[in-house]
Amino acid sequence: MPTIDLGPPRPTPHDLLDGLPRRVALTLAELRFVAERANDAPLPFDLRAPEPGEGGLDDRLGAGRGAEEQAAYAESLRRLPDPATSLSRRGLLAGGQDDGVVDAALLGAVGLLATPTVALDLDVAAGAVQAKSWHRQSGGAVAALSTQDGLVFELAWFPTWAWAAELSRAAVVPEDLPLHDSVVPGLLDLPHELADAAIEAARTHRSDLVPVLVQQHPGRVRDDTGRALGDAEAVAVLTGLATEARGRLRALVADVSGGGATTVGVVAWTLVADGWRALRTRRDEDGLRLEVARVIPEDLAGELAPVLAEVSS
Repeated sequence: MPTIDLGPPRPTPHDLLDGLPRRVALTLAELRFVAERANDAPLPFDLRAPEPGEGGLDDRLGAGRGAEEQAAYAESLRRLPDPATSLSRRGLLAGGQDDGVVDAALLGAVGLLATPTVALDLDVAAGAVQAKSWHRQSGGAVAALSTQDGLVFELAWFPTWAWAAELSRAAVVPEDLPLHDSVVPGLLDLPHELADAAIEAARTHRSDLVPVLVQQHPGRVRDDTGRALGDAEAVAVLTGLATEARGRLRALVADVSGGGATTVGVVAWTLVADGWRALRTRRDEDGLRLEVARVIPEDLAGELAPVLAEVSS
């Protein structure tokens, strides 16, 4: 079994600069090259080129490519510069291109991606932007790999205490996606069954069914003041929750300390007209309920904290 030197990145900073996150942009070809030099360290996704008619990394980003887009993607891959040459020019490969030494910190970050104890996968869509990010943590260090197009990746590594700030970066709404007032209140509490059925009806252009569904749950939709919404108001809110949706965030946490992956929990957000709403479920005497609560990017770490605590407990 090959071993991977995880010396860099250091798990704890020796000074302020050591503790700051470091980020490097790598093409897919460069990323493959570095992974090979890190004793063929496995990466968090399948880098095998897709066969004709087969999905690839784009499917993991939430949208499949048609034949023309697949051809354009394959052509873009072919046009990527030689990884050894480009890494050498950037000072990330010392020595000859055939037997050169890759930057030790890069090797350490890729090694951490391959041998974590906690895995956190982020899937984010906001407007036309779709991104995938893989965070891997072990001890006092975290490595994160992110991409929007499957061609260029950001590789970052940082101490665990800086993780919260890095997570908030993933949830920032793009500047070109305008926000405006929403009919969805800052906090909405309702039966999960009603939310599921009403949102599906609105999304499939059967909004005429939403009033019928609301009437089956009288007085069970409440706003941030705890007030029960009237039927007409509840219909407007549920319709808005479905029709305003312009993005989503899904974070999956898994315990990989034992060699396999055991899913611990999932955090889900939806993006409505004025920003993010967290989707939280709970069970009470009336059954499963859904809480839809206003959140900001900086809240993501707090939303994930209870799930991550289960892994470390």
